[in-house]
Amino acid sequence: MSGRHGIPKSRWLPAYVTVYLAFLYLPILLLPIFSFNNAATTTFPLAGFTTKWYASLWHNTALLEAARNSMIVGISVAILSTVLGICAARAITRYRFRGQRAATGLIMAPLFLPEIIFAVSLLMIILQLGVELSLVTVILGQVIFCLPYAMSVLISGFGGFDRSLEEASLDLGETAIGTFRRVTLPVVAPALVSSLLVSFTVSLDEFILAFFLSGTEPTLPVYIWGQLRFAAKLPGVLALGSVMILISILLLTLSEIIRRRAEHRLRAQGALNA
Repeated sequence: MSGRHGIPKSRWLPAYVTVYLAFLYLPILLLPIFSFNNAATTTFPLAGFTTKWYASLWHNTALLEAARNSMIVGISVAILSTVLGICAARAITRYRFRGQRAATGLIMAPLFLPEIIFAVSLLMIILQLGVELSLVTVILGQVIFCLPYAMSVLISGFGGFDRSLEEASLDLGETAIGTFRRVTLPVVAPALVSSLLVSFTVSLDEFILAFFLSGTEPTLPVYIWGQLRFAAKLPGVLALGSVMILISILLLTLSEIIRRRAEHRLRAQGALNA
């Protein structure tokens, strides 16, 4: 049996995809299930239903401090990654220059390098410079790590931009900076929002860089790792992990919705211009 364009359609493909997705996501689905268990053990059958583990999160000062650190790091990384991503994406999509492919490859390199090697290398450089480990070093490390994600989103936004809009603005007497602020940024705003959301989500969930570079100011992933050593605190960790998973899913879903709406709008504009 063949599908579209004469490509053979395998009856085993849906089953393979189902098994693959179940292998990936069923362990994650167990996390919120056990977070409502009225016992410290993660075994079936459940001892009962309770929300006390979620309620206890609001009275944990160490947890709230780690959450505050994660918010500071996440917001800072999202803003810095997006600003740097705007500059890089605009240069790559607008101009042709010597070494462009090499520069793009270097920016995207953190996506392909083992993260632990990347983290150890940054730690060695920071220690050689005599800089004290803090949230600032975490932010700097995560900006390098999140920049490729921001660029991937922003390149698609700048790539579909109609340059005639900028030319019309310049012909009407607007400056280059004014054109970029009044014309370019509003058009690519959906890509900017998607970049901010993706960068924040990646930063919020990132553990290895935060573990090596945070010093005495742990972020939420580092705090969770520290709590896993104590069996009595496992239910609270499960509840916290469930909350973080929910936040990540909501942010990534919102980012994808914004990206798709922007893509549909650009297609509609292209159809009208044609």
